[in-house]
Amino acid sequence: MKDLGDLKYFLGIEILRSKTNILLNQRKYALELISESGLSGSKLAATPLEPNKKFNTVEYDELTGNTDDVIYKDVTAYQRLIERLLYLTTTRPDISFAVQLLSQFMQKPKVSYWETCLRLVRYIKGCPGQGILLSSTPSTQLEAFCDSDWASCPNTRRSVSGYLVKLGNSIISWKSKKQHTVSRS
Repeated sequence: MKDLGDLKYFLGIEILRSKTNILLNQRKYALELISESGLSGSKLAATPLEPNKKFNTVEYDELTGNTDDVIYKDVTAYQRLIERLLYLTTTRPDISFAVQLLSQFMQKPKVSYWETCLRLVRYIKGCPGQGILLSSTPSTQLEAFCDSDWASCPNTRRSVSGYLVKLGNSIISWKSKKQHTVSRS
């Protein structure tokens, strides 16, 4: 066995240490994602998603007669971008809800969803080195936060919820997901 010193990179995650904190980020991975998406010279986006944007399936649009948004032709490019964004959520909980939402349309993405993915990459461009800050100060204070809405998904009438758990100043768990089906009466 050989001592290689302090860990600096592991599976594309950069580990930066100070006396009081440890920062985990995927800056190099994020910069590669931005470059490969062709968005190096683009404007930044202030938020991961447009406010109040509704996401519907192609089947829902067919039932309602909406023909404004067509299916994106390069499905594999959409899937590849979502896969890369999913890996980036390892150290970027701020994008996890947007990526989870966009990943629901992997089989039949629309052009507007592709554009939303590109907006998300432009958001990441604003701070590619953002990550998770772990405090080395011992603390046993456990905090948990959750948020949900009731039947917000227009396709399934499911509720969307998420949670965040912190131990001291460090995030130890988070999730944003769809939950319980609501019966239609």
